[in-house]
Amino acid sequence: MSKFTTLLNQKPVLVADGATGTMLQKAGLKPGAAPERWNLENAAAVRALYKAYIDAGADMILTNTFGGTPVRLERDGLREQVHAVNLAAARLAREVAGEQTLVIGDIGPTGQMLEPLGPLARSEAVAGFAAQAAALVEGGVDAILIETMSDLNEMTAAIEGVRQVTDLPILATMSFDTKGRTMMGVKPERAAQTLWGLGVAVIGANCGRTLTETLEAVLKMRATVPEAVLMAKPNAGLPHAEGGDLVYDVTPEIMAEYAQRFVNEAGVKIFGGCCGSTPEHIRAVAAVLKPC
Repeated sequence: MSKFTTLLNQKPVLVADGATGTMLQKAGLKPGAAPERWNLENAAAVRALYKAYIDAGADMILTNTFGGTPVRLERDGLREQVHAVNLAAARLAREVAGEQTLVIGDIGPTGQMLEPLGPLARSEAVAGFAAQAAALVEGGVDAILIETMSDLNEMTAAIEGVRQVTDLPILATMSFDTKGRTMMGVKPERAAQTLWGLGVAVIGANCGRTLTETLEAVLKMRATVPEAVLMAKPNAGLPHAEGGDLVYDVTPEIMAEYAQRFVNEAGVKIFGGCCGSTPEHIRAVAAVLKPC
């Protein structure tokens, strides 16, 4: 049994970390720049990010590799450094986490649509996901999270790629942000049936527009597949401009209140935050989900 599965079975609920890009931008990352570049060029900032979430009470941290596929890294001139970027992120996370905190290899979408809707061949997508996953595994991750997907075709390509290189547990979450569906029109019910049917360890929803909408999506997943292990990692609401900065409306207290709802109403086993969430949000969540 994997370390991830063991801890998942031992604890009533696991607290995941919060936003990565939001926090690195606060640390000085220029808007539009690839956060993954800092795995090679500003290791201290990445370590500090990981440590902040662990100190806040997170049971698991995600590697700074959301955009770590070859296709996505090409935007920032890093395609030839896919292995180095992902390996560095995982090793930094493992170094900070030690053996007490889970390290989850983070894989996000490529940013391109797969054929026949777009230019990306499925075989290229699968190979890219496999290359990223291989580096994350080499770096010592405990499981792989494929997140923020809107296209089931891309999600299944990612799962295929990961499985080519490792038998570590896979967590799979989609973003339901368009009238209860993903941007590509996938309903939570269909996502739940498809993903759980593929034998992944955890399914769920992340990102999204509001906490309420994400909760509704997870509740539909629960109703469709009652036996599923569910994860939720919602945004801290939607951002608005304030004095030149983007500000998210959801406070740590509101996030903590909703964390209890996700667990009590939907039976979510893993809860964390996505865009706009901070160590303060995760500290508040941990306080209510892991009371002393």
